[in-house]
Amino acid sequence: MIVTLALRNVRHRPWRSAFLFLGYGIGVAVMIVLLSVGEALLAQARDERLVGGGSVTVLPVGLDIEVMKTGGIGGLFFSIMHGRFVQRQLLASPRLAPRVTAVAPQIDGKLLYLRTPDGSEHAVRASGEIPSAMCGVGVTPVLVAGRWTDDDNDRRWLSPSPAELLHEIDRFHRPPDDTPDAASWAEWHYVNVLSHDRKRWAFISLIVAGDVPDGEWGGQVLVTLQEEGRPARRFSAMATPANVRFSTTDANVSIGVSSIEVLADGRYMIRARATAEGGGAETVTVALTVAPARGAYFPGVALGDAVVSGYAVAGLRAEATGSICVASRCERYDGAQAYKDHNWGTWRGVTWEWGAARAGSYTLLYGRVYPPPDSGGAPTAETPLFVYVVDSLGFLAVFRPRTIAYEDARRIVVNGESIRVPARAEFFDTRDGDTLRVHLEIEDATATDMRRSFVERGDPGSAARLTTPWFVQMKGTARLRGRVAGVPIAGEGTGFFESWR
Repeated sequence: MIVTLALRNVRHRPWRSAFLFLGYGIGVAVMIVLLSVGEALLAQARDERLVGGGSVTVLPVGLDIEVMKTGGIGGLFFSIMHGRFVQRQLLASPRLAPRVTAVAPQIDGKLLYLRTPDGSEHAVRASGEIPSAMCGVGVTPVLVAGRWTDDDNDRRWLSPSPAELLHEIDRFHRPPDDTPDAASWAEWHYVNVLSHDRKRWAFISLIVAGDVPDGEWGGQVLVTLQEEGRPARRFSAMATPANVRFSTTDANVSIGVSSIEVLADGRYMIRARATAEGGGAETVTVALTVAPARGAYFPGVALGDAVVSGYAVAGLRAEATGSICVASRCERYDGAQAYKDHNWGTWRGVTWEWGAARAGSYTLLYGRVYPPPDSGGAPTAETPLFVYVVDSLGFLAVFRPRTIAYEDARRIVVNGESIRVPARAEFFDTRDGDTLRVHLEIEDATATDMRRSFVERGDPGSAARLTTPWFVQMKGTARLRGRVAGVPIAGEGTGFFESWR
């Protein structure tokens, strides 16, 4: 009877019946999919290789969980870049404290090779974790013997002292063995300081350069003093390798009588002495302490392939106290605006866009590197700009504007030649609902003809290949506007910017 009624209903209302059959089929299919997903999630939750405590697991972008579990080729070498930075400035940052109770870094099932004294190798599966952090997320092993507590390396990983953090960020490097154009290797500490009236500023660099450590190399101290609307005064001093000290385990460096030293409280002590370039008799003496603001740092990035270079900023927002003296005339600083970074790599023919500025309670850093035209590297004209923003709680956001729009409406004269340089610039980006617009108003600009440095080094061929030979250094005002995580941000302040023409 039921079958007869169903068939007659189909013949009487065929379209309605088809619609009902289709809806019923879709409902059954959706239910099957949901049950399958639920079963898979339950199976993974019970998998001992995925149990790590806590309620959220953070993995490298693009990593397939099944590949990680089964040990496939794609799971052998995964890692989270700058894991310490992710731990301290993102997951365990004060910004997320209301929502994140505890964070624990962990490596599980990492493929390593154990080499024994007899020279044989054995593949092993290793895990790494920090005891106190694992306890914080509710994972405490059953100890059969011994202790399961943090050692000093664990403490430094989670919560380094201010001095330990600076040594971690600012340590020196050795050029890789296969570095192309090793003679152009250079690595340096760089500091800039701005007077309280924003009319005078200083650039200070302690540089180790050349074919380090086995070829011809040495150290150089450069100090540039600038007053708005006046030519720059440059001072320099050279040192042989015997009078240069640097280390790959700490940030301290000395070049002759000049040095940068990290103090125990996390400040830099800067001492420098150099004589005027061009045969002048004047001597500059620098005695400053630079105190980086807590959390206002950029952990660093290294580039390879077409150009080998690296860049880190230990003091994106800092204050300087002390003096800079030329002969008997001294400029005193007390909590003056300052900035501290660190660069390394091969730099012949490399150009860039760069800037760092305060904008009220925010501090921003932007940049983009262009490899030499004859390096064979991929074109970078369309590589997005990198913009990094911090506030009083540390890292806030990253943006990637496609372009920076310059208005070259200023003219300056360098070595008798008139060149056009920026009068203002602007860049803008929107990312996942966040927005940022930055406007730069240039108040002072100087330029250096980099072709002269190549000629002085006996390399006129490189000078002839420079398509943008003018290195332009600028001081001005940055105005920042935007929205991050639904909260409006705005600020204005002074910064320094660089470009090439």
